[in-house]
Amino acid sequence: MNKIKSIAVASLALTVGLMSCDSGELRRTPGHIYAPDMTYSRAYDAYTSNPNFEDGLTSRKPVAGTIARNNELPDHLVEGDTNAYKTFTTSLRFNEAELDEGRRLFNIYCGICHGNNLDGQGPLQTSGKFASMPANFKDAKYLHMSVGQMYAGIKYGKNMMGSYASQLDIKQRWMVIAYIKKVQSENGGDPYIFGATTAAAPAVAEAAPAKEEPKH
Repeated sequence: MNKIKSIAVASLALTVGLMSCDSGELRRTPGHIYAPDMTYSRAYDAYTSNPNFEDGLTSRKPVAGTIARNNELPDHLVEGDTNAYKTFTTSLRFNEAELDEGRRLFNIYCGICHGNNLDGQGPLQTSGKFASMPANFKDAKYLHMSVGQMYAGIKYGKNMMGSYASQLDIKQRWMVIAYIKKVQSENGGDPYIFGATTAAAPAVAEAAPAKEEPKH
């Protein structure tokens, strides 16, 4: 009798367990709950159809006029506006870690052509298969090139160099340029201006002695 009772209890427990694991055809339900007191919103996977929006898209574009967290404001440069390039600049300044990141990004995306030493002797050039020599950033022709022209070259490409706008975001482009300008400043170029400065804490003025109350 005890054996039959044990089997019955085990069977009941197994049935309840299997029922509680049921997640529905699309696996959207949380299982069975006791006395639900709220409505559960349905989740939609990215790139799937969504009836809650007129265009039927689940993945939404950013709200117009907003900037994503940690992203920079758009630069508003247009391709071919060479006058704008020459005067374009940034107020961004970089610490040593960010400058080192600029060096790393340069070696990844630029070094293959311009060389890790910025001398135009990257692997493509030294292989003899490059039609023309990439820019030698230590050459007098490029030592005083404006940062805006460099930025435009990264964003839109220049001559045989393609655009790297999809590989480098706005801040990363400036970090690469800051690294180039740092190296150029050490090889006869313009003074380096992208270094981060720590402003000195303002001196605290000494409190004026309290005036004594007139005695009556």
